[in-house]
Amino acid sequence: MTHFLRDILRQPVELQRTIDFLMGAGQPALDAATAAIRAARHVYLTGIGSSWHAALTAGPLFYMGGRPIYMQSSEELLHFAAIPPDSAIVVISRSGRSVEIVQLLAKVRSSGVTVIGITNSADGPLAKEAQFPLVVPIELDHAISVNTYSTLAATAGILASAVVGSWDSTLATSLSRAFEKTASAIPAWQAQIADTPWLAPNFVYYFLARGSSLGSCHEARLLWEEGVKSPATALGTGSFRHGPQEMVTKDKRFGVWIDGERMRAQDLAVARDLRRLGVSVMLVGQDLPNDAADLVFQLPPVPAAWQFLIDIIPAQLSAERLSRLSGVDCDSFRFSSFIVQDEYGLFSEEAGTPNDPK
Repeated sequence: MTHFLRDILRQPVELQRTIDFLMGAGQPALDAATAAIRAARHVYLTGIGSSWHAALTAGPLFYMGGRPIYMQSSEELLHFAAIPPDSAIVVISRSGRSVEIVQLLAKVRSSGVTVIGITNSADGPLAKEAQFPLVVPIELDHAISVNTYSTLAATAGILASAVVGSWDSTLATSLSRAFEKTASAIPAWQAQIADTPWLAPNFVYYFLARGSSLGSCHEARLLWEEGVKSPATALGTGSFRHGPQEMVTKDKRFGVWIDGERMRAQDLAVARDLRRLGVSVMLVGQDLPNDAADLVFQLPPVPAAWQFLIDIIPAQLSAERLSRLSGVDCDSFRFSSFIVQDEYGLFSEEAGTPNDPK
């Protein structure tokens, strides 16, 4: 069993640990961060890499609650934005050590900007320098971000819901039930994956989604790139319909996330038409027709706005399986470092080799 798969299989437990933490020992920190965001005139939500994808899942929870925010990835916010002093920045980073995060902290230091840090590492600069740190205590992943992605996404989502007044014990209980049922569903998903022609080496994969699942869609693309060492593309389903569909040919694979409430008929029609064009399609969602695609992952009941917490898991399992079918090692990086700590090129300037992982 790969380390990647081991990390995926323990994900429902780590998600439940996150809920328990934020409903228990972490609740004072959550309440303080909530108050700080409510008091700010401007609110930014940022991250980089998989942490940016976690931000993408939380953004719609702010918007649907009537709380507008600015969403920009950390490298763009660092170099191409002037941040007003009466702002709050929610910074998501599993280690809190990435170069863009460290430099962003330096940029806003002593400027009247409030930093809320969401991280898995208590000893990182983000946890130490944020005025309101939310340090989620989980077992870190071996290499590819799995639990460090989903638990940070959960924390950012809970913070967003707390800010707009929709987070409560009833919702927490509903999510806990979904995690239990997800753990039971994983073996069936693995059986589907083991017997599907949708997963095949040397194909180009496109991933489409809307709303909070757009974060899952982009995270799936990263899983293909990091784990399968293969190119992939992620787009909003609506954006895909405005020109990119011209690239559709029979040698493509598509994965589409179907929201629990919005645009379901329209997106199922996209999947139908892709299949008419000879494309092999995978769907992830709740209460889907079993014949709507070549591979259909049925999610257990979960509040529609929170589907992102579990709808990434079929993609993670698929990426791990495809890495083995492709004969590549998903547990190590060839060029990437675990933590990118400088902004120059792809290789260490000193050694002429990939940045040393930490």
